[in-house]
Amino acid sequence: MKITIAGVGAMGGRYALMLSRAGNDVDGIDGWADNVNAINEHGLQANFDGEQVVAKIKAYEQTKIDPSAVADLVILFPKSMQLDGMMQSLKPVITDHTKILCLMNGIGHEEIIEKYVTRDNIFIGNTMWTAGMEGPGKLKLFGSGSVALRNVEDGEAATAAAKKIVKLLSDAGLNAEYSDNILYTIYKKATVNGTMNGLCTILDCNMSEFGSTSTAEDMVVAIVKEFSAVAAKEGIDLNVPDTVDYIKTTWDPNTIGHHYPSMHQDLITNHRLTEIDYINGVIDRRGKKYGIPTPYCTFLTQLVHAKEQLLHAK
Repeated sequence: MKITIAGVGAMGGRYALMLSRAGNDVDGIDGWADNVNAINEHGLQANFDGEQVVAKIKAYEQTKIDPSAVADLVILFPKSMQLDGMMQSLKPVITDHTKILCLMNGIGHEEIIEKYVTRDNIFIGNTMWTAGMEGPGKLKLFGSGSVALRNVEDGEAATAAAKKIVKLLSDAGLNAEYSDNILYTIYKKATVNGTMNGLCTILDCNMSEFGSTSTAEDMVVAIVKEFSAVAAKEGIDLNVPDTVDYIKTTWDPNTIGHHYPSMHQDLITNHRLTEIDYINGVIDRRGKKYGIPTPYCTFLTQLVHAKEQLLHAK
């Protein structure tokens, strides 16, 4: 299958590498010229669970996509604020038959994607893999993970296409599953991002270090309650104690606890703007819409934006 990874950062790089190693024809598209050049010159390099590996893929700058590189499947990993621009750039390689799988952090991306493709070609999901970037074209990948996805539009053809994508990802070792309740799954993953990303960024720590503090659980409970209240207005039952327990598993130093979340990598390490408006910021906006107070999500969004300004993030 011809697969295009849109956004070959840490997580996009993991998917590109694993899908390529499984024998698929993989292209990468990214807005970072140094990253694209490094991939083309040296391959996509990774410390993959302690083993040094290289995947030879073709990479394109976002503004220089080869229109002949038509994709059967596009997997979206740009930053949320870059999604509209990325979809514009992808138009030359998208046909009426191209499937679009969005595995980005945050909530509501399908509203942007459907401006460019029909809903029966849109698939949404979330991934619980971790990934880190050590420089242009260089990844650090460790631990295990999973991915869940579903078709946006109901129907036998769309469901069959979703299950074909599930098999493709699982054959590459990405532990995929089809989920009828994907909005619940996306909200549940968003609570991990809504706690670990912003809090570890502001506190400049990894997840295990955060979990070791005496105030960690209280902060997580308060944020999850706000996510749960907003989700309930959308018909999603997000159980607070179960979700908190789920988040606490990320604190284990023997699994992924030493991981610095992607927002920390973006802002603290690379002084790049974050996706906070599409994670905690969504809960702030929807809370206002539904008349639900969300003081923790609102304050955390403000703190991250203040940190962006202090670090002159771009």
